[in-house]
Amino acid sequence: MTLIVILVFLGVFGVVVLIAAASGTGATEQTRAIMTRLESAIAVGKPEMADLIVDVRKNELMSSIPWLDRYLSKLELAPRIRRFLYQANVKWTVGGLSLLCAGCFVVPAYLVYLRTGSALFGLLIGLVGAAGPLIYVNAKRKRRMSKFEQGLPEALDLIVSALRVGHSLNAAMGLVSRECAEPVGGEFRLTFDEMNYGLELKSALDNLVTRVPLQDMKIVTTAVLIQRESGGNLAEVLDKTSQVIRERFRLKRQVMTHTAQGRLTGWILTLLPVVLGCLLYMVNPDLMSNLWKKELGIKLLYAAGIMIVIGGLIIRKIVNMDV
Repeated sequence: MTLIVILVFLGVFGVVVLIAAASGTGATEQTRAIMTRLESAIAVGKPEMADLIVDVRKNELMSSIPWLDRYLSKLELAPRIRRFLYQANVKWTVGGLSLLCAGCFVVPAYLVYLRTGSALFGLLIGLVGAAGPLIYVNAKRKRRMSKFEQGLPEALDLIVSALRVGHSLNAAMGLVSRECAEPVGGEFRLTFDEMNYGLELKSALDNLVTRVPLQDMKIVTTAVLIQRESGGNLAEVLDKTSQVIRERFRLKRQVMTHTAQGRLTGWILTLLPVVLGCLLYMVNPDLMSNLWKKELGIKLLYAAGIMIVIGGLIIRKIVNMDV
C-alpha cells in the first residue's frame, strides 16, 4: 500500500511539473527576441549585426516545451485550439491545455481504478475529468462573447456619430478602440492596427469575424462590405444594423426568459441522480458500494450514465433556439 501511495504521489508531482512548464507564456523567449530586434535596429553600423535578419511575423508558441511545440505546430487542430483559447482570453498555451487535460484524465482514472478495479469505469471518470478544463475555457469564451455582443451596439453608435461628423471609417474604428471597454475596444484596436499597417478592409474585417464569430459581427461586416461595393450612406446602414442587433438581442433575452424553466429542469434532472447517489453513499456506504462491487451494479451505472447524458442533450436541444 505504501508503494502505491508513493507511485501516485510521484505521478501527480510529475504531471503538475509538466503542466507548470507547459502553461508558461514563454516570457523569457519573448524578452530575448525583443532584445535581439532592438539590438539589430540600433546597431546598424556594426559588421557583426549586418547579416542579422529581423523576423517581424507573428510567431505564437503552442507550448514552451520545444518538442511539444514542434509536434503541435504540425497538427491542424492546434490553431483552432489556440483560437479557442484566445476567444476565451485565457493565457494558456495549446500544450498547457493538453497536459492539463491529460493530468485531469490520468489522476482520477487511476484513483478510481484502484478503488473499484474496473478499468472501463475509471476510463469514463477520467474522460469526465479531462473535459473539466475544456468546460472552464468554453464558459469563459461564452462569457466574453456575450459581453462583446452587449457592447457592439454602442460601438456601432459611436462609429455612426464619427461618420456623420466627417471622420473616415478607419478613424471611427480608432475612436471605438479608445473609448469602448474590453473586449470590444481590444478587438477593434487590432482591426484598426491591421488597417494602419496596410491590410485591406475586407481582410481586416474577415480577421475580426474570425476572432469574434458572432452572428451580429457577421451582419456588421456584411453591411460594411456591401456598402463599399455598391456605395451609399454608411452611417445610415450602420445605424439600421445597430437597431437590428438590438432587436435580436431583445428577442434573445425574451426567448431565454421563456425557456428558463426548461433549462432549470434539465439541470435538475441531470444532477439529481448524482447528488442522490452521493447522499445515499454517505448514509449507507455498504448498500451503495454494491453498484461498483458487483457486475450487475456496474452495468446499471453504465446504463444510468448513458441515459443521463442522452436526456441532458435532448433537453438542451429543446430549450436552445437560434435567434
